Amino acid sequence: MQDAHDLSVLINSRIPLLVIETHDENGAMQLLQRVARDQQRTLYRWSVTDGLDTAGFGLRLEKAPEFCEPEVLLGHLKTRGQPGIYMLCDFHPWLSDQPKRIRLLKDIALSNEHGAMTLVFVSHALTLPTELSRHSARFSISLPGDGEIMALVKEEARKWSVGNQGARVKADPQALERLAQNLKGLSHAEVKRLARVAIVDDGAITEADIPEINLAKFRLMDMEGVLSYEYNTEQFAAVGGMDNLKQWLEVRRLGFGGRAEASEPTAASAPGLEPAKGVLLLGVQGAGKSLAARAVAGLWGLPLLRLDMGAVYNKYHGETERNLRDSLALADQMSPCVLWIDEIEKGLGADDSDGGLTRRVLGTLLTWMAERKSRVFLVATANDISRLAPELVRKGRFDEIFFVELPDVAVRAQIIGIHLRKRELDPAQFDIEQLATACEGFSGAEIEQAVVASLYGARAASEPLATRHIAEEISRTSPLSRVMAEKLAELRSWAAERNLLLA
Repeated sequence: MQDAHDLSVLINSRIPLLVIETHDENGAMQLLQRVARDQQRTLYRWSVTDGLDTAGFGLRLEKAPEFCEPEVLLGHLKTRGQPGIYMLCDFHPWLSDQPKRIRLLKDIALSNEHGAMTLVFVSHALTLPTELSRHSARFSISLPGDGEIMALVKEEARKWSVGNQGARVKADPQALERLAQNLKGLSHAEVKRLARVAIVDDGAITEADIPEINLAKFRLMDMEGVLSYEYNTEQFAAVGGMDNLKQWLEVRRLGFGGRAEASEPTAASAPGLEPAKGVLLLGVQGAGKSLAARAVAGLWGLPLLRLDMGAVYNKYHGETERNLRDSLALADQMSPCVLWIDEIEKGLGADDSDGGLTRRVLGTLLTWMAERKSRVFLVATANDISRLAPELVRKGRFDEIFFVELPDVAVRAQIIGIHLRKRELDPAQFDIEQLATACEGFSGAEIEQAVVASLYGARAASEPLATRHIAEEISRTSPLSRVMAEKLAELRSWAAERNLLLA
């Protein structure tokens, strides 16, 4: 209702060229039909395959395939076009470096300043040339809100019931709520399609449907390459130690509104609780920062998006900033979600040799961090804090900065047990205490590799894995903490000076 009113006001303002960017062409058509009917104006539709045809209220026009060619169409509209609203579908390929077509459009715009003819460009993405921008306006179709999404899901459930002899869709209330939350940012048609995907296979909406729906939603957004959807998220049971981080996340989950028990408050039911912004995890390579980032999404039951800062950078001027803006906009649309930037210093480290590109990228990210209203929890990991700009790590950018230290003997014992169980081995059959003591200075990743390598060694010798096999691999390994002892000492000193919380 509001969209129809707003679009009607825009058309009544006599702007000759309008742009609607949307993937839901049918939805745009229905909206324009409603506006044309209310204004008692004729709506025409053009596409390169069908030519020109009447699409709504008003004088009927015989389908005119002779106008399939864009230039022929524009020439006709300039000289003999009837008053009305013209919906031009997917016109974007014919606007690039086409001076004659651009001039024809400008002629049409200049001769229709009284609003007799309105051209509406409907496309998934369209930027009008500069010559036309002053004669144009953009209109965004609003996306369905919480109530509308739930109504659309229930509508699809009713349709399934009618097609299956009145059988009722089984819905877990928490799964239904999460499904509705995770369908935010999609058009009406896309919400219905993904709700149908969740229902049709088994006539039920359960927690098992959520990851598939999140992945399908991400693919609809089409940003793979720069931003990736991480399907498998770890549980914190697979993360040794980091007790402070685990406790902090449990508390902050209440304000963020991630998956919670029915009795727990959420951001919506607890006024005054601001959604958590994010954390920066600083530590040596292999200490478990990336695993922890994955585990945040698993703990909160949220989709995990990984931003590849290397893929963001593009050789063409302006494309790098656009890639980042598009990625952050997609994260907003995927809300609620966790956005993970791994080794953030590699993409945002201080660099004065790139003509200010890194500074512009940093500025784009900082603006988004300061102004975002969506529930996107940012997890950034870094190995070298000295390469990060001071404005990124100042107080308020992240909720907290955690220093991920190398595991102590108790945590090393936990990690060894985790990796043995992961490979279906019983830790009770090994001298865990001896192994944990032997691998002092090892990171979690180095402990895992010692277990993996010992398995290969035992299999090559046709022997069952034993404590001695793992101990031998540990003795042959020179951990990073020894190779880079000075760098690690410097990192610890930096963290201690700033009283960073130990993860």
